[in-house]
Amino acid sequence: MSAKRLTRLELRRLQPGQQLTSGGIHFERLANGDGRYSVNIMVDRVRIHRVVGLESEGVTLTQAERLIERLRTEARESRLSLPKGRKVALGFSSAADAYLERLDASQGRNMVKKRQQIAQHLKPFFADKPLSKIARFDLQRYVKQRREQGASPATVNRELATLSHLFSQALAWGWIDQVPGRVPRLRESGGRVVYLTSEQISRLLNAAKADRRWEIYPFILIALHTGMRLMEILSIRRADIDLVRRMIRIPHAKAGPRDQPITVELADSLREWLAMAAPDQVWLFPANSASGHTVEIAHSFRRVVAAAGLDPREVTRHTLRHTAITHLVQSGVDLPTVQRISGHKTLAMVARYSHQNGEHIQAAMDQLQERITQELHRPQKSLGG
Repeated sequence: MSAKRLTRLELRRLQPGQQLTSGGIHFERLANGDGRYSVNIMVDRVRIHRVVGLESEGVTLTQAERLIERLRTEARESRLSLPKGRKVALGFSSAADAYLERLDASQGRNMVKKRQQIAQHLKPFFADKPLSKIARFDLQRYVKQRREQGASPATVNRELATLSHLFSQALAWGWIDQVPGRVPRLRESGGRVVYLTSEQISRLLNAAKADRRWEIYPFILIALHTGMRLMEILSIRRADIDLVRRMIRIPHAKAGPRDQPITVELADSLREWLAMAAPDQVWLFPANSASGHTVEIAHSFRRVVAAAGLDPREVTRHTLRHTAITHLVQSGVDLPTVQRISGHKTLAMVARYSHQNGEHIQAAMDQLQERITQELHRPQKSLGG
């Protein structure tokens, strides 16, 4: 299929296996429902064909259009034959796109997360500010804004780590003469995992039911009953929900594709929500976005947290995952099983939850004491017996 100009509405209507091409941008709807952007253009009589990325990685039609414009701009600048040593002021957004493109070519690590951080937070803040003009004051303003938005110190530090890597690579590639400023780091909570008590969970769910946005209650319920991550929940497709086996297929999980077990209560709720969905609805949380599903609920979540009498600066969306995993551990579930449910890469990542609230640990010690006491008081058999 071809079109005069691609629109987000046309892309959302595509079924698996269908494609659209226009203006050098090619979009394909994959069999798993995800969408893949690529560009194919002629620049100075040279054919350039590059894969931009997947919708699930946060890639949008706008980013594909900006990539084409950047490629053509670079070609124009190279024809100017600027004096040696003179650098063109490179805006942050263009630098970020080029940074991701180069990392893709060299099989960079954590690309899905880097794309998400850059698209959702770093590019909207720094926009087209020249990379060489970004100062420490700008970095401090970024940190202040993200904390006011409810991001935890750990989350902000991960974003700053991506920013720091972008600066160091820009220096190595000759885009800038020096790193703009030392990237600050926030003090984290020493490994303490914030989680909700049963009473706080009840308050949060009641507040979510009363909220004006319908998606917020299902989102919170799924997170608490599975421990799934934010984007894993928001990108659930109807076809990936198996109510008979009580499983949700996660094709793009952080540690690789997995089947997520769900509780009986959640399965019953999903059955009700699906019964009310439109027959042609693809996503559990459909939205008027490039991906076709909801991609951000931060504002609504903070509103519900405040309505529940909790602190939005401490209770974030990821707190729901911490809560589910912590309660599994406190219930006495062994760590390998918790790892299977949570989707963590290693047991070491799960083990940090084992020190939360020592009641379950003390219960284990009581069991040990009871077992040893029974052995001590058991009649001993004689050697000749």
